[in-house]
Amino acid sequence: MSENKAASRYAKSLIDLSNEQNAFEVIKGDMVLLAKTIDENSELEAILKNPIVPLDKKAGILKDIFGSKVQPLTSTFMKLVVMKGRAAILFVTAKAFIEQYNVIKGIVTAEVTSAIELTEASKAEIELIVKRETNANQVVIKSKVSEKLIGGFILKVGDRQFDASIAHGLNKLKKEFAQGIL
Repeated sequence: MSENKAASRYAKSLIDLSNEQNAFEVIKGDMVLLAKTIDENSELEAILKNPIVPLDKKAGILKDIFGSKVQPLTSTFMKLVVMKGRAAILFVTAKAFIEQYNVIKGIVTAEVTSAIELTEASKAEIELIVKRETNANQVVIKSKVSEKLIGGFILKVGDRQFDASIAHGLNKLKKEFAQGIL
């Protein structure tokens, strides 16, 4: 079974269990903490992925790091995954949990790359458009600035992309001239 498929199944099981125990929101916070901690600590990631490190040692390290910072359900879940020999997929599992949480809650992430910093009015307008087009309950906007665009913006939502940049328009015009369309 592929790493992503297994992680997705573990995440789904944890979602079901956290819903049964009315701890869905709290466990989501724990998964954000887990993903952030592993992402920011390459040594921890290396230990979790190293097959030579004994399973009980990995479980002990996670207990030492997270201890009382996470719910008992999360601690038990992490220990179970480690003891099943799947510690290497804990990071991917946490990310899968967050993705599935977002789908359940109707949260969509929109990545906006623009030539200049977006104003609050621009962000609000993009949020309204994305909500309308995706039927999302909430939109999280991640913006970044790229001088390569000259002007305009590129909006990515999931696997869809809308390119309203001047650079894109100039490249399109250049191709049309080269093909003799104009």
